[in-house]
Amino acid sequence: MDVYGIDGKVARSIELPRVFSESFRKELVLRAILAEQSLRYQPKGRNLMAGLRTTATYVGNYKSYRTGRHMGIAIRPREKLGGGAMGYVRRIPSSVKGRRAHAQKVEKRLIESINSKEYILALKSAIGGFSDSALVKSSRNFEGRKLPIVVDNKIESVAKTKELISILQALGIGADLEKSHKPKTKGDMRSKQKRRSYRNSAIIIIKNAEKIGKAGRNIPGVDVCSIDKLTVEKLSPGGAPRISIWSEDAVKGVEEAVSKASFKRLSSDKI
Repeated sequence: MDVYGIDGKVARSIELPRVFSESFRKELVLRAILAEQSLRYQPKGRNLMAGLRTTATYVGNYKSYRTGRHMGIAIRPREKLGGGAMGYVRRIPSSVKGRRAHAQKVEKRLIESINSKEYILALKSAIGGFSDSALVKSSRNFEGRKLPIVVDNKIESVAKTKELISILQALGIGADLEKSHKPKTKGDMRSKQKRRSYRNSAIIIIKNAEKIGKAGRNIPGVDVCSIDKLTVEKLSPGGAPRISIWSEDAVKGVEEAVSKASFKRLSSDKI
């Protein structure tokens, strides 16, 4: 595999690790993405007394007082008013301001777990998808170079966004960046609040993201990730491989990083 300099020219060549030859399995990748997304779910619950703070009580069918029998009204728990009068129906789910029928519970199990071996296999499959040029180019505006793109370690010292954009353009992904810079607006014509989202373009995987991470966070659609913080969702968002740019040190340490990855360790960090 050719190693490019930051000017976009071939500097030398290296041999890719075995993990890049793994076949891309979409069903396994989507399974791991679902497990990762479940770690971000927020537990929700309701107050136990919600809808029950009322004087309404259910009297029954065979009482002679406050039952509602032979009055042409439904026999439901009603508010107690003065003089023995009955008010509106309360407490039950079908009533106004009543309790919720099936309220959410805090103790509900939200995390969709996945076996560590299965997760590592999904991570390898996502990395192997970077080498499938036909699969990547089917959904990306990229032509010419062989994938994945390996760059000299000098890219890790880039600290300015403008310089990083020029490097990405020299590597041939300028057209894909332009498409990702156009935000997609979600919301109808009547909606007062419209959300803007950007299309995922490329991911830059390096060994140390201290400097280049600040430069890459200002580019819409571009993600910068350290080799020890790889996740399946970052590598293949939506279950489709994206354009990947690797530093030379990141390529050498990818197999060690994948062997240490596990969903149990990921869940303790709460991505």
